[in-house]
Amino acid sequence: MFYWLYELLAGYDIPGIGMLPGITFRSAAAIILSLFITTIFGKKLIRILQRKQIGDEVRDLGLEGQMQKQGTPTMGGIIILMAIIIPTLLFARLDNIYILLMLITTAFLGMIGFVDDYIKVFKKNKEGLAGRFKILGQVSLGLIVAATLFISEDVKVREHVTDENGTFLSEQVVDPATGESTEQFVMENVKSTKTTIPFIKKNEFDYAWLVAFAGDAASWLKWLVYAVAIILIITAVSNAANLTDGIDGLATGTSAISGATLGILAYVSGNVIYADYLNIMYIPNIGELTVFIAAFIGATVGFLWYNSFPAQVFMGDTGSLALGGILAVFAVIIRKEILIPLLCGIFLIENLSVVIQVGWFKYTKKKFGEGRRVFLMSPIHHHFQKKGFPEPKIVTRFWIVGIILAVITIATLKMR
Repeated sequence: MFYWLYELLAGYDIPGIGMLPGITFRSAAAIILSLFITTIFGKKLIRILQRKQIGDEVRDLGLEGQMQKQGTPTMGGIIILMAIIIPTLLFARLDNIYILLMLITTAFLGMIGFVDDYIKVFKKNKEGLAGRFKILGQVSLGLIVAATLFISEDVKVREHVTDENGTFLSEQVVDPATGESTEQFVMENVKSTKTTIPFIKKNEFDYAWLVAFAGDAASWLKWLVYAVAIILIITAVSNAANLTDGIDGLATGTSAISGATLGILAYVSGNVIYADYLNIMYIPNIGELTVFIAAFIGATVGFLWYNSFPAQVFMGDTGSLALGGILAVFAVIIRKEILIPLLCGIFLIENLSVVIQVGWFKYTKKKFGEGRRVFLMSPIHHHFQKKGFPEPKIVTRFWIVGIILAVITIATLKMR
């Protein structure tokens, strides 16, 4: 909205108007507004939730201090959604296909989470929305994202032009100022199913390679494989974020760290100079996502004001499903989805701990007649609670691990 305001006022000599089109300025404005919404309006929303008695029904899992959280307002994810969507609408370019995709993702998964929380709170059904409906929603979103990336002509990456032998073509470019001639590779924007592989010198992987055997059918079959991958990624990360949201501030802080890292990756991928210097895939118009992720960071950090121990409000599935889905779709769009196991390592560990616990319990019950456990309780943050670690210490240490993983993720830009 403000970008279009600049286009209307660009002809007038208004002090400071030239800052409006800059991504850096709009990102800074988005994060400030997002923090303002979560900290100021968040308090008012908490009071509304308290008056409406929209409190969390805590299941007694035998954890120390757990029942003291009974009645804590939930559905606080509404605060996060507002703090992401409003600044994005105001400061991002709404004609950018990537921004539109992220807004759809935020609203879509936020609505699924809201329905789940509504059933739990108002219908007094602790199970919430049936799992098959959650999966159906996540699959539907995956199909929307995949179809958009396939159909939209605005979704392209810049690649080297090669001859029939696969050799990069080059051309002589004359600098009009100096008259000096330099040789540059010929580049073009193309639709592609390529993504980035970490720690590899030629660090690009094409989903088309998986169906190379299909001959002429590979041209459309690669998009089918790509769509399946996107669906799996969105479902896995969204559910993993939901599992991580078990103790005060854990999912919120972890999401903020991952979001900040993705913001850096989006910025350099959308800047032709940085992309060329780092020898990474350049994606035209992707830099605009920096504005969105700035709002995301502001929303999660601001929510921590009330969600840190002891939490005054829980985000509920309204927030956790949306946070995980946003990180997943964002990573897919900037072609960094293979980095998710590293970047979202905390989510991965939480998810794996549940899979291991359930799998081992079923296996041992079938083999020995009695189920055995690997962890005292899963997800793994509850294991550490059972061992006597206080919540703030668990959360802080998980954040530290998350920061380490984020640094390693950024380092993959050069570590090949």
